[in-house]
Amino acid sequence: EGHVALDVQCLDRIYLNAYVPKLQSSAQVVAFLSDHLGYPFPSPALFNQIGQRFRRAVASFAEANGIPWVKFGKDDVGGKLELMRPHLARQAATGVSGVAAIGVAQEFQRVWTAYERETSTGAPQWWFTKADRRVTCYYFYLWDADFGPTFIKVCSCFPYPAKIWLNGDEWAKRQATQVGIGFTELSNGFAATNDPAALQEICDRLGPGTINVFIERWLARLPLPFTDKDRDAGYWWEASMRQIEISRTIVFDAPRHARGFFEALV
Repeated sequence: EGHVALDVQCLDRIYLNAYVPKLQSSAQVVAFLSDHLGYPFPSPALFNQIGQRFRRAVASFAEANGIPWVKFGKDDVGGKLELMRPHLARQAATGVSGVAAIGVAQEFQRVWTAYERETSTGAPQWWFTKADRRVTCYYFYLWDADFGPTFIKVCSCFPYPAKIWLNGDEWAKRQATQVGIGFTELSNGFAATNDPAALQEICDRLGPGTINVFIERWLARLPLPFTDKDRDAGYWWEASMRQIEISRTIVFDAPRHARGFFEALV
């Protein structure tokens, strides 16, 4: 008490699932293939056609925009961000939001698969079920003018589950800069500021609305497996919380008070 120079709380690491609500049951899959796409038989071969179109679109997007292509190995599970830092720094130096690099990895994902069986008439019929498969995933590493370094990962197999990673402290830094609030930054937070109350107000503003605007803005720019026609019919991603971390940074006016705090806490 009386020795805290700064106390600020903010959403920190934000990790989201993105899924298509209308493709979560086998009946919905059949409706997508037959009713929406108009094919007489809901054949699983259509999964491959859509997936190949998506893969070609990603490759063309990278080539047309001069975006680096990085293949992740099995030993890069915990070091993907470190590999991408030079690319993110290069994009950040431009001051313009953009795709810094595209990472490619083989990972296990829960996707739709199908088994063929015959009916009493001898006609083939497919049984759709979800299974864990090792498939290609694309990591779109982005530098965003509002959020800084982020990524959106999209699975290349139906129904194309995605993951989104953001950092709330990075967003708060950029908002504070835009309104002229002075601060000394930490690698993941704040060490000091000339207006603690205003900084906390900024941190408190970050919520689902701001995050969803970010998601929709980037989904409109990236090559994706779903078309505008699919989106108009409701086949599009929604985000849900996978892992959310909240940081609280307490800065003391002298090191001895920090030591006393931790001794008391222990």
